[in-house]
Amino acid sequence: MEYKVVPVKFARLGKQYYFETANLPVKKNDHVVVETVRGLELGYASTDPKIIGEDEVVSPLKPILRIATEHDIQAHTAHKAEEPEILSKCASIVRKSNLDMKLLQCEYTLDKQKLIIYFSAEGRVDFRDLVKDLANAFRTRIELRQVGARDGARVLGGIGPCGLLTCCTTFLGEFETVSIRMAKNQNLSLNPTNISGLCGKLLCCIQYEDENYKQYRKQLPKQDSIVKTPDGDGKVVGVNFLTQDVKVFFPGNGYRTYHVRDLNFKAPEGDVEPIVNAKDLKDLEG
Repeated sequence: MEYKVVPVKFARLGKQYYFETANLPVKKNDHVVVETVRGLELGYASTDPKIIGEDEVVSPLKPILRIATEHDIQAHTAHKAEEPEILSKCASIVRKSNLDMKLLQCEYTLDKQKLIIYFSAEGRVDFRDLVKDLANAFRTRIELRQVGARDGARVLGGIGPCGLLTCCTTFLGEFETVSIRMAKNQNLSLNPTNISGLCGKLLCCIQYEDENYKQYRKQLPKQDSIVKTPDGDGKVVGVNFLTQDVKVFFPGNGYRTYHVRDLNFKAPEGDVEPIVNAKDLKDLEG
């Protein structure tokens, strides 16, 4: 079975979800009104409609309710303009509740039947009484959503250690898994300060070149291994993955650098030993 669908996004960098076109003349960049688990929402078509098979349908498809009218767009804009004031009022109520949570963002559904508030916290938060206080203050249904550290950093934004705007606020649509093994493969210092982003998790950019470094590692000798050089056997004390150069130590004769093609060695197997115990860094992974 085939379906005519259009991918709909609700934020520039957010995920996209398939909705049936319901025979509406939807085209790329059109604003549309759809019903989601959160309620009535305004999104936009990220591409023109397309045909997909049943194997590509992850969950039951919902139809697009209508192409957004000028009234829908104006209502959405008005709701967005209210958000700073709402967030400030929410923060005041949270302080009175003495809850350890950081408010990040809030948004109304298009029909203003629900106010969704996003927050981050170290652990679980009992916010049952807070929901009642917020519902009394705003006279609408309240939904509190706790998000992870990486999503929180995306909402707040900032400048990364590279000096550029963070990837999550500029082009990353979805977060990929980043692990300590990737940092080890690239011979990065496992000092949390050097490999953590603003979110406190491992830098997303560590994942970008991981496949390349896996290939480099297969072509270069392992640290502290013995290699045969034109000047005899020596111990590997440094490797430059990008230039394919290897620094070799000769007892009594100091150090010399060779290109990998000038060496004879057995290809390494397994991972490089971490500089520190990687178990201590597991909470950085995300």
